[in-house]
Amino acid sequence: MKVIHLIGGGDEGGAKSHVLQLIKELGKHIDVTLVSYRKGKFHDDAVAMGIDARIVRTGNVFLDIHRTLKLVKSGKYDIIHSHGAKGNMIASIINSITGVPVVTTVHSDPHLDYMHSILKKYTFGVINMLALRKIDYQISVSSNLKEMLKDSGFDPQHLYSVNNGIAFDNEIPVCTRKEFYRRFNVPFPEDCILIGIMARLHPVKDHETFLRAAAEVVKVNPDARFLIAGPGDELMDHLVQFTRKLGLEKYVCFTGMVENPYDFFQIIDINVLTSISEGFPYVVLEGARFSKVFVSTRVGGLSELVKSGVNGYLVEPKDWKTLGEHLTELSLDKQKREQMGEKLRVMAEARFSLRSMCENQLSIYKAILKEEARIKQDNKKYDITLLGYYGYNNSGDEAILKSILDSFRKIDSELNFLVFSKKPRETKKLYSVDSVNRFNLFKVIHSLKKTRLFLAGGGSLIQDNTSTRSIWYYLTVLRMAKRLGTKTMLFANGIGPIKRSFNRRFAGKVLNEMQVISLRDAQSFNEIKALGINKPDIYVASDPAVLLEVSDGASVDELIKAENIPVHKPLIGFSIRKWANSEYIDKIAEIADYCVEKYGSHPVFIPMQYPMDLDISQAIAGKMKHTSSIVTRVYSPDIILGLTARLTLMVGMRLHSIIYAATQCIPLIGLVYEPKVAAFLKEITQPSAGELDNLDTAEICRQLDTIWENQPEIRKQLKNAKNRLTLMAQANLANAYQMLKK
Repeated sequence: MKVIHLIGGGDEGGAKSHVLQLIKELGKHIDVTLVSYRKGKFHDDAVAMGIDARIVRTGNVFLDIHRTLKLVKSGKYDIIHSHGAKGNMIASIINSITGVPVVTTVHSDPHLDYMHSILKKYTFGVINMLALRKIDYQISVSSNLKEMLKDSGFDPQHLYSVNNGIAFDNEIPVCTRKEFYRRFNVPFPEDCILIGIMARLHPVKDHETFLRAAAEVVKVNPDARFLIAGPGDELMDHLVQFTRKLGLEKYVCFTGMVENPYDFFQIIDINVLTSISEGFPYVVLEGARFSKVFVSTRVGGLSELVKSGVNGYLVEPKDWKTLGEHLTELSLDKQKREQMGEKLRVMAEARFSLRSMCENQLSIYKAILKEEARIKQDNKKYDITLLGYYGYNNSGDEAILKSILDSFRKIDSELNFLVFSKKPRETKKLYSVDSVNRFNLFKVIHSLKKTRLFLAGGGSLIQDNTSTRSIWYYLTVLRMAKRLGTKTMLFANGIGPIKRSFNRRFAGKVLNEMQVISLRDAQSFNEIKALGINKPDIYVASDPAVLLEVSDGASVDELIKAENIPVHKPLIGFSIRKWANSEYIDKIAEIADYCVEKYGSHPVFIPMQYPMDLDISQAIAGKMKHTSSIVTRVYSPDIILGLTARLTLMVGMRLHSIIYAATQCIPLIGLVYEPKVAAFLKEITQPSAGELDNLDTAEICRQLDTIWENQPEIRKQLKNAKNRLTLMAQANLANAYQMLKK
């Protein structure tokens, strides 16, 4: 494997340490070249470390690109690995010309990299963001930074993390305080308590917070002294003046750049960082190498290593008061700072070694090359693209999506997904998939061209009860997929009602072009036959949501606490949606009151789609004589499923509230507002309370009494139904996977 790294070459601090140490270690396993776009310390240090380091610097960015392009072509590199604005820009251009895959390491929040300069922010900063968007693969140096990239809309399937790492077993030349003081003209007593910060003098490092905390420390411990190491002439004068303003001249010393960081970390007692943003700073590891206790702002991935109060302290950014308290405590307690420092070293050595960093990086290169090889075979980027009613805050449809994704990933963990969604950025983050706006037809068409298998479903997509607009949208996308030559399957769909004759003709024509149609109930099968559809392979499966797994108990406990749901009474769930006839509101309120009076239970209203279900739940609760609870916040489907598992009984109008109850073997009764509800109740042989336009409260209460008295038997019935539906859903997924792999 041959990899070429591209970097500006003016980097200092953590980014420099990460790149140089990583490349040196990678060089033991693969062929690695480093290209810098300027002369200086970065390149010189790389050469001194034995790295194959080159300089491309012509004074003309177009010539720089041309020379790098020649180098990439002649070297026949497998991967370009870029760092920083210029490296990212040149790498993305070369990728568009050669097709050589590019991966970039994001060392810090790119939105804050140029916060000290408006000019650089809107030149280099903008160029970097544009280049990052064009690069297919991103690596973050911490999980925190990875989440930031997710929030920014990058494809989570191509986001990786590589923890910073250092060697813990190499020999380091000893540096004494006396020698360090002499070299950097430090005027402090050799036996003082030395509190140090190593960071470039830049607004993002927030040295003012460090100085404010220092002012608090010296009020209690006048033996403490403060060492500030790092380059940055632009801020030096300001920070010196700020030091004088705080009256700290005799307590604070600025060393400037310390070429060998380990000299600094050997001679301090407490290691500090006050940044407002970080990836994963090397200074914590470099200090840990010498068992130095670490006190920092809670930024980047520091919480992955520093357990506040155990092996150091973390405070909120700019909280100089709390920072000062911790520094005061540690400056006065030698035993505590040494114990904490030793615990930090042990954890750092176990989890942040140079070897593990290198192994992780190599595995990422291999994964990228494997995926690129697959793409070259058929020019397809996505294994499976999914279309459904996704991104609408509907728990049932989100449960379908989560179940499909989780189940496919159990079959094949390397599958690559795209989802058409109303809220693509939210969908990306929630489900770790790529996503585009379902109404951006340009992106929809482009994505379908890059898709191996297109699944439309589940849910009731092919119906005009909601609107004609809806059914035409889904049928049009299905037809486009077929015209583009993409394998297409109508997946676990409910069909109908389709009332308008021209919609029925259009549906029949489009669906007859499908390769496979799987349906979630027998009633939909009858509707398919009535539409004259007979060319595809057609079979009945079940709703994918039956495969959804319950969230961990702690998350459900948090919901119950947050929504003030009592745990000492039997809970009866009500999941009601808004419908044309509002007369049912009073009747459901009457039924809920009956459950309180007859069973000593507590009604819990569970909205499945926000905000409309919340509004109707509040309206019903307002009509009741007794108190009830309403789930007012949006929770993930698996947490709502977990809440359903805590119920004694479910009164469900929303189809997926009934499906949730059935899969958790919770006795239930359904309120029928559409044929799909009646079809599912028939499938699981559970009672219907009738249609909304004709609810008989007395009869429903009688049915509830029967359910209440026969709970054990009903749970057995539901368990049998669940097992059958689960097998059908799993078989449907297996069929789709085989279709993908043919």
